[in-house]
Amino acid sequence: MSELADVPWNLILPLLVLQFILMIVALIDVIRNKRTNGPYIMWIFIITFGSLIGSIIYFVFGRKND
Repeated sequence: MSELADVPWNLILPLLVLQFILMIVALIDVIRNKRTNGPYIMWIFIITFGSLIGSIIYFVFGRKND
């Protein structure tokens, strides 16, 4: 448990908050625009379980540009 006390939380916490916000924005975008490259259920799983990289992959490859 002493390992957690040595973690520089002032550096890690903003990254965790940014990751959470990006994931929420990506999920909202998938739910609102069900027209994606591939099944939108697949993108929900990729965003949820892929954490930061899943959200980035969705915004790069998953959004359908009309």
